[in-house]
Amino acid sequence: MTDRDRLIEGFLASAGWAGAARAVLAGDASARRYERLALGDRRAVLMDAPPGRGEDTARFARVGHWLRAQGYSAPGIFAEDHAQGLLLLEDLGDPLVARLVAADPGREAEIYAAATDFLADLHRHPPPDFAPPLGGPALADLVAILPEWYLPGIGAERTPASEELPSRIAALHDRFSDGQVALSLRDFHSENLIWLPDRPGHARLGLLDFQDAVAAHPAYDLVSLLQDARRDVSLAIEQAMIARYTGSRGLDHDRFAAIYALLGAQRALRIVGVFARLARRDGKPQYLAHLPRVWAALERNLKHPALAELARAVRAGLPAPTPERIARLRERAG
Repeated sequence: MTDRDRLIEGFLASAGWAGAARAVLAGDASARRYERLALGDRRAVLMDAPPGRGEDTARFARVGHWLRAQGYSAPGIFAEDHAQGLLLLEDLGDPLVARLVAADPGREAEIYAAATDFLADLHRHPPPDFAPPLGGPALADLVAILPEWYLPGIGAERTPASEELPSRIAALHDRFSDGQVALSLRDFHSENLIWLPDRPGHARLGLLDFQDAVAAHPAYDLVSLLQDARRDVSLAIEQAMIARYTGSRGLDHDRFAAIYALLGAQRALRIVGVFARLARRDGKPQYLAHLPRVWAALERNLKHPALAELARAVRAGLPAPTPERIARLRERAG
């Protein structure tokens, strides 16, 4: 038994969960680890996020408390030890939106409408003071990962065109953002949403993985939902949900479309870099399978007339992730 194992056992014992049956849950791209606990008829989830690996359980708890105060279904917290990176959380169950829609594609419109309506409601609240801003400069910084990890991974050189992508994104964000700011959960997509049909209103959507929440343009999470890196969302659903969102909030559809396309392009560029880093640095090449989907979303976004200059820079500086280039990234996985 490791020191970490003993620490976790002590944490669970102090929380009244000594002797609980423990089962490992599927992990994600982060350093966090999850276990499902069962003790009699009680259920809980252990989040194990060791300090020093870029995780912050205190931030997760703070965002979760805020979300629950607004009536949303973030997991309740039964016990917490932020110094050791441990949380004992409410178990929201297994009905991930990704699994539900895969099992019954006919429910896609219903569930995505509920998620879109949740965002429209969330964005009516001013973001909490503790949410750091994700403006043009921060969005630009997030794209810098792309030339650092993707280009060397496919054996390509950094070019002036690839180096200027961050500054172009920052400038376009300043031009199109129109001053709107809302709480963005950052990873708002089908594998981080739980369907809870017995709960009322917007609480039907269980929320996971929101510790990186920021204050950003409202389009950011809508893009995250509708341009899911891990599953195909039909173009018809995407367009219908954009119209549903802008209609419910009384926004100008054409103006919103420009910032939506920009944030979609920014997210796609960042994700390509993140997936390349996960493969090369962290030995997680499974995420490379999603690169063609992410690149297709990037190309759709770049067709917006307002992004013509960004589109030229991408085409000049970034080779597409062809099967041969993805294979090269796999060969170089850590």
